[in-house]
Amino acid sequence: MLFKSKIKWAALGGLVLSFLSLLVHLLLAKYSSGDLVHYSAMTWFSEDLNLNIEGRQGTGYRKLWKNVKSLESLQPYADPRSRYPVATVENNGFIYAKIFGGFEKIRSSICDLVTISRLLNVTLVIPEIQESTHAKGISSKFNSFSYLYNEEQFISALKNDVTIVKSLPPTLKELRKRKKFPTFKPKNSASPTFYMKEVLPKLKDANVVGLVLYDGGCLQSILPSSLVEYQRLRCRVAFHALIFRPEILALGHLMVERLRASGQPYLAFHPGLVQDTLAYHGCAELFQDIHTELIQYRRAQMIKQGIVNEKLSVDSHVRKGNGLCPLMPEEVGLLLRAMGYPPNTRIYLAASEIFGGQRVLIPLRAMYTNLVDRTLLCSKQELSNLIGPETTISEDSFQLPSVKSMDQKKEEWDKAGPRPRPLPPPPDRPFYQHEKEGWYGWVAEKDFEPDPSPIDVRRQAHRLLWAALDYIVSVEADAFFPGFNNDGSRWPDFSSLVMGHRLYEMASSRTYRPDRKYLAKLFNSTRDNLYFPKRNWTFSVREHLNRSLGEEGLKREFRHSKSTSFLSHPVPECSCRIFKASEIIPGSTNGLNNPLPYRGEDKCPKWMEHSLTTIRYQKNRANESESEDEIDLEEQQEPDDEGSTTATTLSLEQDEEMDPND
Repeated sequence: MLFKSKIKWAALGGLVLSFLSLLVHLLLAKYSSGDLVHYSAMTWFSEDLNLNIEGRQGTGYRKLWKNVKSLESLQPYADPRSRYPVATVENNGFIYAKIFGGFEKIRSSICDLVTISRLLNVTLVIPEIQESTHAKGISSKFNSFSYLYNEEQFISALKNDVTIVKSLPPTLKELRKRKKFPTFKPKNSASPTFYMKEVLPKLKDANVVGLVLYDGGCLQSILPSSLVEYQRLRCRVAFHALIFRPEILALGHLMVERLRASGQPYLAFHPGLVQDTLAYHGCAELFQDIHTELIQYRRAQMIKQGIVNEKLSVDSHVRKGNGLCPLMPEEVGLLLRAMGYPPNTRIYLAASEIFGGQRVLIPLRAMYTNLVDRTLLCSKQELSNLIGPETTISEDSFQLPSVKSMDQKKEEWDKAGPRPRPLPPPPDRPFYQHEKEGWYGWVAEKDFEPDPSPIDVRRQAHRLLWAALDYIVSVEADAFFPGFNNDGSRWPDFSSLVMGHRLYEMASSRTYRPDRKYLAKLFNSTRDNLYFPKRNWTFSVREHLNRSLGEEGLKREFRHSKSTSFLSHPVPECSCRIFKASEIIPGSTNGLNNPLPYRGEDKCPKWMEHSLTTIRYQKNRANESESEDEIDLEEQQEPDDEGSTTATTLSLEQDEEMDPND
């Protein structure tokens, strides 16, 4: 009996402890739900990213992250280098602009607007970003421009280039309301001559003109050599004046800190899976089910609008073989594996919206478990604080179709035509809310895309903020890999803007510039053994990607992307080089031993050389100490009983022969 009573008391105690544990967990979930996502992401990193036994990474692993030596001499230098008068208030009038499109089109259009304002000697009114202007109920703390960028920084940074005001004078505001001033809709290929001959005369007459921008720009990418200072102005706008508002910067840098927790590097990857771009090139067959229909629908619309001058149905696999379709996330994962990136590499997924859904990311997540995006790095509260207070908008409520009266049914029956008449169609099946969820729900109901609802318009404004966070994290990344850059559509794309920014700020950072056509041939050659390729295939992938990091990749991007978007390749206009004494020949034309990859490249000024020499000295001291520690570590490693070291070390050391710096 005594034994049974002890069992009862033990069982009762266990039940009490279980109840208390459940109560504690419920309280924690209630009062700290905002931090659960951040907690899980950080715990995930600390569990998965394990160093080797001595707590250090091997030589091969560090080579995957170090800078490209051949580009270390390329430095950012966008200051004017010739006579450049300061902008004055007395000028030819005002330019007022409305910008349509997403993050990439907004950023490119603003740079072109400032350049045109300087060219025409006019005052620029801070442009309206329609994605945020049309969104109802967003935070009243911001207007259209300040929803994304810092207005005061924008004005002060360009005070010597262009006069910028926040709004039109009262008299001109009245003209704008009555639509009394001329308006233009320039294309992104408009030339300076168009503005001097077509826009400037009307500007002088009306004292104000309006520009409506749809194409992601309003000025051609390549300008005459006499206008090289205007190209540098584009760089000053994009890389110095267009600064995100403080809340976006703070959260973006916090995300970078969390990715680099415990001193680990990370790689940023942008898939580039955007519906418009996929439809433009005819990449529908790369997807399945509903996504193929959506791409074909959008392509049909482009054909009607004259954007696409091809037939509706094309062979997507042929297009992909020509490099006109994106690298799928699975293929990117295989390329990173071939390069030697271990499965626990931290990869940031920079995409506010991925066409194809999470299904296309399943193979990449299987290969790299530390694949994260903003939702895993930030709590819901942090993202909500970034958006600011907003008025509540009710979700779209589904309304059942109206019931037809007996008279309406009889009238339809009488108009059905001569007998024998077919039976009337069965009554329409109602569509329920769970069938309408998602941005593709309209496909189940109708043949055309409906106008966006108020909540959809607000979400489009939110995507600007998410793209800004992705942009910050991608520019700061230790390595960047684009899934679909320089697609040939003549629209600015996210990856190209990031690559251009990284090339300007730190050209030696590891930015992969893959040739999709060449890689498509490699994948076709080993289609049956993608996950177990031969060594020659892996060697070819490493050779190509390592070469894409250096000047060979830059030259190819110069040929393909410069004519489409100047910001994707802002060199040599916005850069200079610092040369070592061994590279200078007294009798040569440019004084240099190494042939320059671009014409017109300048030597950096003395003050820049001095500051960079100091930085290089500090880096060399740090590298020497690391190399000494590495030698000590290698001496301590001894082979095991079978005469071999760890498999990780062996796999990573294979990269030594493929180092782009060798």
